[in-house]
Amino acid sequence: MLRLEPRRSPSQAMVWLTPILAVLATMIAGGGLFMALGKDPVDAIYTIFVDPLLDPYSLPEIFVKAAPLILIAIGLSYGFRAGIWNIGAEGQFIMGAIAGAAVGLAFYGTAGVWLLPLMALAGIVAGYLWAMIPALLRVKFGTNEILVSLMLVYVADQFLRAMVNGPLRNPQGFNFPESRLFHDSAQLPILFDGTRVHLGVAIAVIIALIAALILSRHIIGYNVRLMGSAPRAAMFSGVKPPRMVIFCLGLSGALAGLAGLFEAAGPMGQLTPTLPQGYGFTAIIVAFLGRLNPLGIIAAGFVMALTYIGGENAQLALGLPKAAISVFQGMLLFFLLGLDIFVRYRIAPKRREVA
Repeated sequence: MLRLEPRRSPSQAMVWLTPILAVLATMIAGGGLFMALGKDPVDAIYTIFVDPLLDPYSLPEIFVKAAPLILIAIGLSYGFRAGIWNIGAEGQFIMGAIAGAAVGLAFYGTAGVWLLPLMALAGIVAGYLWAMIPALLRVKFGTNEILVSLMLVYVADQFLRAMVNGPLRNPQGFNFPESRLFHDSAQLPILFDGTRVHLGVAIAVIIALIAALILSRHIIGYNVRLMGSAPRAAMFSGVKPPRMVIFCLGLSGALAGLAGLFEAAGPMGQLTPTLPQGYGFTAIIVAFLGRLNPLGIIAAGFVMALTYIGGENAQLALGLPKAAISVFQGMLLFFLLGLDIFVRYRIAPKRREVA
């Protein structure tokens, strides 16, 4: 009989090495999955992880995909560190995109440098308010923020479909469920000609750097870390759990809403029912792969974006089903959490009880 016994002092080297081992384990297990589907595992792994880095078109797309993942994961990491679990960032992402797009469409044809910041503010506020629903329900009634935030994702998705089929539908779009294409002033500036790398990529990295500074140097970051590691000590030191719930859920909602606006005003250029890409759920993997550290999340965001672009290439070149790529990405979180157990615990024989 065996049991898991907590290690007195987990190796910090192994804590940071675990994400790399998780990626390697995912490659091995993913190769077995692709082999079971009748594909060459080496060719599939190469297509996913190497081809995008060598392709002049795919390489910039990694940056485009990484921006929303980094933004959402930063917000989630604060909550996860404090023991507050926002699983509905996808819904906040959608609501931010709707609100920002509505502002851009309200001023359709109006040029001005003020328009894009106003759209970003609308996206931030919408994401924040959508996150306040599970936050206030937990604070006032003790509900589970995991379930409430998750269920609100499907509400947001249906609301998006209602908007693009109703008030925000393009009047000249032959009844297709999509908005007008945004005016130039309502689209994110492109950083590099010939690519889709937009200003949102740089903003995402800057926000991550600011978040790292706050987490390590500011009293807010200290309270977040204390709340997650020692809740009772946090309460004795003056940290109020209800305020922390509102802060962490509000922050993650605001950043998810901003990411939604960046997606709508960046690569999409309009509002469509296909806007949700699962970024809100994938960002959970990014947050843990980055060890809930903003600097690690930057690297993890680019790794996960690489699997997105490589997965799309594998679907086209090798005929892999989209579901197989989703399973492959899910394996990454599975192995990461599994290896984390062995870093923090050791297997020991179960002691016999003495009468």
